[in-house]
Amino acid sequence: KIKAGDIVKEIAPVVGGGGGGRPQMAQAGGKDPGKLPEAMEKAKEMVRQAFAQ
Repeated sequence: KIKAGDIVKEIAPVVGGGGGGRPQMAQAGGKDPGKLPEAMEKAKEMVRQAFAQ
């Protein structure tokens, strides 16, 4: 089972920010939008790993 808040807490530091939320919905902010593609790749990998289990 994957939780939105867990994903956000893990990827927000990539863009120099923070975030959190509920299992169904979360949000984050950051200071380095140029690293957003890297953060999105990390999120995709987390989801892939969660579904592979």
